[in-house]
Amino acid sequence: MTRKVFSGIQPTGTLHVGNYFGAVRNWVALQETVDSIICIVDYHAITIELEPDVLRRSSVAMALDLMACGIDPERTILFVQSDVPAHTELEWILGCVTSHGDLSRMTQFKDKSSKEAFVSAGLFTYPILQAADILLYKADGVPVGEDQVQHLELSRRIARRFNGRFGNTFPEPEPLVGRGARIMSLSDPSMKMSKSAGESHYVGVMEDEASIRKKVRSAVTDTGLEAGTAMSPGVANLFEILELSEEMAGGDTVASELRADFEAGSLMYSKLKDAVFDRLMAVLRPIQERRARLEARGDIVEILGAGAKRAQAIAAQTIAEVRSKVGLGTG
Repeated sequence: MTRKVFSGIQPTGTLHVGNYFGAVRNWVALQETVDSIICIVDYHAITIELEPDVLRRSSVAMALDLMACGIDPERTILFVQSDVPAHTELEWILGCVTSHGDLSRMTQFKDKSSKEAFVSAGLFTYPILQAADILLYKADGVPVGEDQVQHLELSRRIARRFNGRFGNTFPEPEPLVGRGARIMSLSDPSMKMSKSAGESHYVGVMEDEASIRKKVRSAVTDTGLEAGTAMSPGVANLFEILELSEEMAGGDTVASELRADFEAGSLMYSKLKDAVFDRLMAVLRPIQERRARLEARGDIVEILGAGAKRAQAIAAQTIAEVRSKVGLGTG
């Protein structure tokens, strides 16, 4: 049974509906039943060039976004990664039980490095820091998207190697893959919704209604309908967003009616897009309103500081145990 769950999220860019439906809504639900730890991973963010002030503001903004979505810092340990330096100490130690071959097979490294003129060593060793993030808190569960399962499997392998060499220390974390883990881009439904691909490829959770309406109405569908025709990826993605939004917002549902229209070859895509926009905004408006109230309170730095202290208390115990087992220090 999963008892302690760790989640990490990059602070850079905008929290989008793919993040929300794929991860954050699951984190909100999990905090009701498990010990939940959520880390804003600013060490990970510096594998690309960022202005220091932008990074700091982004970390604070992401914390506000998460709380607006329902993360409760009383029930979840919410903190910024670099406020707990033990993450990087454990990364070095775990790096010494990780093979070069394991890292070179990581598909995300291959994909990202092929697009960059300068490829940092940090990008290559990124999965070791991910493993350290999780294992530092001895988490036994990690909510992941399907594209992150490979990295989590490496974390399990690293834990196994450490345990085999130094004695049982870390649990092997299990992946928790929830429904809605893969929302696609509205402008290119062959790729996952991503802020790094450009503004047309994502819908921000805090984005204004006019912009969201424009993006939904411009969403790629297909050229026509006949009864019995297979659903295109773009149409399937709109139905996924619609059904998830209806699930979160409650109230009247139209998805089943629109699916019946599709099967009959009579669905008007404009009607589908209007339904997606209406139901999506029913989810996002309350989040945006909470975000404004939280920002006006002005206590987010104190909240993150308190979360870091709670995280440090756990991390200190793990690092002390690891150092002792590895033989580091003078005793």
